[in-house]
Amino acid sequence: MGQEYNGSEPRKRSPWGVLALVMLTGLALMRNGVDVSLGPPQPASAAALDSPRPDTPEAPALTPSVQPLPYAPASRIRLPDIRVDAPIVDVGLDPEGWIDAPPPEDANLAGWYQNGVSPGQRGTSVIVGHVDNAAGPAVFFNLGSLKKGHRIEVTRYDGRVAIFKVYGVEVFSKENFPGPRVYGDTGRPELRVITCGGGYSKTDGYTGNVVAFAHLVATR
Repeated sequence: MGQEYNGSEPRKRSPWGVLALVMLTGLALMRNGVDVSLGPPQPASAAALDSPRPDTPEAPALTPSVQPLPYAPASRIRLPDIRVDAPIVDVGLDPEGWIDAPPPEDANLAGWYQNGVSPGQRGTSVIVGHVDNAAGPAVFFNLGSLKKGHRIEVTRYDGRVAIFKVYGVEVFSKENFPGPRVYGDTGRPELRVITCGGGYSKTDGYTGNVVAFAHLVATR
């Protein structure tokens, strides 16, 4: 991990709008995909990457009994419905200004954007991961098969667990990635889990990004 968390003062965060602006140019999470025979599962919207899209579904209102958590870095993510149980490392921006991805050599590894919101905090937290690597499928290969109502659990370094409920799974073209829709602050604790998706070619890699939208429903 990067900077250690000691449970005291929160680390200074860069303005969220900076990240959203960077992401408007497209998200390059995985630049060297492999030609997996059938490709990763895709949400239904993958068939219409370039067609006009309706607004992203709005998350249900936050249950009054679910209070946002204070700041704490993320340490692990579980998506039981697609059999993901992976450690999390901090990631930032690469030299080109893209949000970085975790090292591709470890297929079962996710990355939390450490300059943004922590999972369970008010705002939109972002976790990314590879769809595949040189050896085959990676941590979020099956992200596109998530359904509404599926759960995502994120363990934090303060020992708390933020539990999110999926309310939408979309695929977006990297050329027209809707940063404000994906990363905007909805006023409640939310989570985005992102990997590559859409079409694939050996020369250009993946043409899109699969995005799972989820909101906080419980903590423990």
